[in-house]
This record gives sequence, C-alpha cells and structure tokens, in this order.
Amino acid sequence: MQMFNNKSIYTYEMCYMRKGAIMAKRGLYANIHAKKKRIAAGSGEKMRKPGAKGAPTAANFKRAAKTAKKPKKKK
Repeated sequence: MQMFNNKSIYTYEMCYMRKGAIMAKRGLYANIHAKKKRIAAGSGEKMRKPGAKGAPTAANFKRAAKTAKKPKKKK
C-alpha cells in the first residue's frame, strides 16, 4: 500500500480490508485485459514475451483456469 498525503492508495493488485470484508486480488486474466486496454489507450507499455522475467508461466495459466467462472448455459 502506498501512502500519499496521509491517505492510503490501493493498487488493483492488492488485497485490502473494506468495511470489515477482505476483498480478493484481481485475477490473471483481469490483469491481462487491463494492460491490453492501457496499451490500446497509448500508454507505451508492451506485453512481456513468453519466458521473459515476470511474464506468466504455463503454471500460472493452469492455476487461473481452476478458478475461472463457468459460462452460463443458454436456455
């Protein structure tokens, strides 16, 4: 958590307490989509190449798939 003018600033990656409830971290795919949106807006960032330091590994994607929401069935 970063402090600025005695107010705490939360980044989207962090877990934090809010009104007594613990808010969960955003997932891998949410972070990827957020970064692609920033890139499209002209932030100058680039996606990391597979195998680069800090890039998601195959194990990260497998773990994210375990917690993915199931698509709703159409009636």
